[in-house]
Amino acid sequence: MRKIYLYITLIVSLLAPCLSAAPRLTVVAVVDGMTAENLSMLRPYWQQGGLRTLSEEAFQTTVAYPHLVYGGNETTATLMTGVTPERHGYAMDEYFMRRDRRIHSMLEDETVHGIGTQLRLSPKALLAPTLTDRMKLLYPEAKIYAVGITPETSLLLAGHAANACCWLDTESLQWVASAAYTEGLTTAAFEQNNSGRIATLAARQWTPRMDILTYAAPTPQEAKKGFAYEVNTVLANAPEANTLVVELALAIQQTQKLGTDATPDMLMLQLNTLSPKAETDKIASAEQEDLYLRLNQDLGFLMEQLDRRIGRSNYQILLVGRPVLGTSAQALSDIHMPVQPFNADRAAALTATYLMALYGHERWVDGAYGQAIYLNRTLIEQKRLSLETIQRQVANFLMDFEGVQIAMPGYEAVQYPLLATSLSKRHIGDVLFLLQPGFRLMQDEKKAVDRVIDENPVSPLLLWTGTLRPMPQGQLNATDVADLIFK
Repeated sequence: MRKIYLYITLIVSLLAPCLSAAPRLTVVAVVDGMTAENLSMLRPYWQQGGLRTLSEEAFQTTVAYPHLVYGGNETTATLMTGVTPERHGYAMDEYFMRRDRRIHSMLEDETVHGIGTQLRLSPKALLAPTLTDRMKLLYPEAKIYAVGITPETSLLLAGHAANACCWLDTESLQWVASAAYTEGLTTAAFEQNNSGRIATLAARQWTPRMDILTYAAPTPQEAKKGFAYEVNTVLANAPEANTLVVELALAIQQTQKLGTDATPDMLMLQLNTLSPKAETDKIASAEQEDLYLRLNQDLGFLMEQLDRRIGRSNYQILLVGRPVLGTSAQALSDIHMPVQPFNADRAAALTATYLMALYGHERWVDGAYGQAIYLNRTLIEQKRLSLETIQRQVANFLMDFEGVQIAMPGYEAVQYPLLATSLSKRHIGDVLFLLQPGFRLMQDEKKAVDRVIDENPVSPLLLWTGTLRPMPQGQLNATDVADLIFK
């Protein structure tokens, strides 16, 4: 018995540092369009590389979202904050502003200047603290940097407290930034801009890295001719975008000495698996498959460099997919579930005509966005009409539209749990509606508001860590992901 006790004591003493020590560097990568199905399908192709290592060594699960998913960054906001849109305030990428009756970016901020860009954006509209904010609160000296492909995702990954946030400007072929962060355009990004690295990669031609017939899912056209792109014309959806993000992340790690002292640091990355012609998150072409194969190489290079620079036991990587396109309309049509468009602008125009018939020839409707109709409240007040009465009339009118499942005055949204968690103050119009399955919300004839057709999309999550720690069982809720970093 004494020997067993001594043996257990020895094991515990050896494991204790591993269980208690926080990783010196946490890398969080949100990957646009990455699905568990795609990872499983391509695993035989990965003889080595980052995705191969993660598939063998990382904790793996899937993530479900407790709110409406449109294929925008409402999912990123939920993953980063651990709360739903009703609390973090980011229900959709854009919102309808009553003052000018126009659609605006959720992150638009006229008080903040862009660096190298005309965009004036900040995370100010994000009402809840992100995991980067939590890290700064726990460790004020932590160094946190975000690098991405698009501004909205990059800013949400950075949160409020990052040192700097950079994203690709595909027109100027430069890293650009928001002045909302203390360091502005980080030194490593400035140096890469001066070196012309982005322009160098953008000058390449993207062609298959393997024989086209060895890919699992080439289209008939690809099987005949392969595919070819001038990278500078599709940079945001080319493999070079992921390469650039990883290269800048490693340059920042080196210049800022991330992960080299006792204070935990963070690198927040946006990566992509959606090709220029992709109509679904599911791999349906060789070019989309090629993106995964090259991403595998980029992640392998990232891990190899971090192993060499700070040691395998001193960092962790959290990789999580972001639903963007879901299942394609064509795929659903092929199984006799056709998807029909529902035009929000047309619904608003018909509503305006209906109200003119009731109350006279005036502009009774300001506009529509998402699943909401915005009434002209100023006019209704001037005419001394009952707003609630008109809201109820419009809701009843919308119920007769093909594709509308339910319509209600905006103040009744709290009675429907899914709507209550999915809306923020900026997205609660005067009349709300939900569509029936099989209908896709369109803002006009060409622009889809909801890109994800799946009603309950899930994301793959992989957490690789050089230290031992307990992991949760089963599928995760998106609101639980941020907590994984702090356990």
